[in-house]
Amino acid sequence: MFCNLRVRRAAMKNISYFFAVIGLLLVLHIGNSLAADQETRQIPAHSSGLENQTGIALTVYNVNLGLVKDRREIPLAVGTQEVRFMDVASQIIPTSVQIRSLKEPGSIHILEQNYEYDLLNPEKMLDKYVGREVKLYSKNPYSEREELITATLLSNNGGPIFRIGSEITFGHPGRIIFPEVPANLIAKPTLVWLIRNSLALPQTVEASYLTNGITWRADYVVSLNEAEDRADISGWVTIDNRSGATYRDATLKLIAGDVQRVRDALEFRGKTLRAEMAGQAAPQFEEKEFFEYHIYSLDRPATIKENQTKQIGLVVADAVPIRKEYIYHGADFFFHDRDAGVISNQKVSVFIEFENRRDYHLGMPLPKGTLRVYKNDQDGNLQFVGEDAIDHIPVYEKVRVRLGNAFDIAVKRKQTDWKKLAADTFEVGFEIEIRNRKKEDVVVKVIEPIPGDWTILSSSHGYEKTEAFAAEFMVPVPKDKETKMSYRVRIRL
Repeated sequence: MFCNLRVRRAAMKNISYFFAVIGLLLVLHIGNSLAADQETRQIPAHSSGLENQTGIALTVYNVNLGLVKDRREIPLAVGTQEVRFMDVASQIIPTSVQIRSLKEPGSIHILEQNYEYDLLNPEKMLDKYVGREVKLYSKNPYSEREELITATLLSNNGGPIFRIGSEITFGHPGRIIFPEVPANLIAKPTLVWLIRNSLALPQTVEASYLTNGITWRADYVVSLNEAEDRADISGWVTIDNRSGATYRDATLKLIAGDVQRVRDALEFRGKTLRAEMAGQAAPQFEEKEFFEYHIYSLDRPATIKENQTKQIGLVVADAVPIRKEYIYHGADFFFHDRDAGVISNQKVSVFIEFENRRDYHLGMPLPKGTLRVYKNDQDGNLQFVGEDAIDHIPVYEKVRVRLGNAFDIAVKRKQTDWKKLAADTFEVGFEIEIRNRKKEDVVVKVIEPIPGDWTILSSSHGYEKTEAFAAEFMVPVPKDKETKMSYRVRIRL
């Protein structure tokens, strides 16, 4: 019995030791957790807005894309901390963000990055306060007394529903007063970084990122002289900023070229921009080659405001030689069928053409855009005569635009003969009558598409085989006269 008592005492002592060890481990675990939580809570946080900005550079691409380089002074502590980088574009592409120290490269390392875009607005404020108390302010129209009552917001589906005391109401006419802004709502789009900093001095950081919603294009104004053989040309850069940010006193560069982009279903799609400019542009851009593109740098800082269309002069040239051209274009489907109808009374198109040459005060690679042509009427008033889109034009290349159709030049064509020589061989004759009702002589370029293996057997006018399946005839037509052009062609299909 004495032995059993000793055994029981030893067992009780071991159990006491066991629970003491467990208790100590629990205390250590809780202490470590509290210390970790305290350490997490004590991570310093810094906020940086436009007040910290020391410079900004903006490169705009003509594919609805911008590259922003934002420099700021931020007093960071040594170690791990949170940085709230505010006032970024709301159309930012978060995966494109890069940050670097301009004072000591490699002294900043990003551990985490979050993009906060749950922006403050009335609907979201109401949503965040569902189930919480707010105050309702109203003015009694009869007594003109101001009333302030406490209510609980029950729902915000289709409008706020309140409980006031024991009653439920909606459509309350008063203003809603919130005690504070919810912690998870922000007033501006913000990048939040968890970073590790090793520099004891205040950091100068540069954050660069791509943003959708900003694009540019070129618009050109051509003013013809009375003789229509020379023109004054001015070009404008038109920047459309819908990126959700303002860029103040930015170093501005423009990239012209067909830059490849990966399209995303959520990508901003800008509207087609149309601009009408008057007067002469003053050239302010320096152009240089860049990769397979061209880059245009503005010679001064510029402010590009949010939701703003800004126009800046690009190029100016006076008395540029212009060539005006009338073109009649045939159709290519009626050569091998005797019953095919021939299109008659087709229109004659009007084109103008000039060369992008330095001796014409041009010579800068011209970005793609819209070219609009004007001319003074008999009263000396400038009138619009047509427009066309142009692609990127390198130096020494020709700019050629279609302005419309000639009013006083009429064309009538007919098929004069058709003969089948073999299963795949035909002879066809055509006559094209051109009537000129203008007050001056004109020359009409007749372009006849001819399929297959062809040979012109006879022609009233000289021709040139400009392509494998086209012949061009230059047909002079005196003023108030008509000219008939005819040809006969053998075709093997």
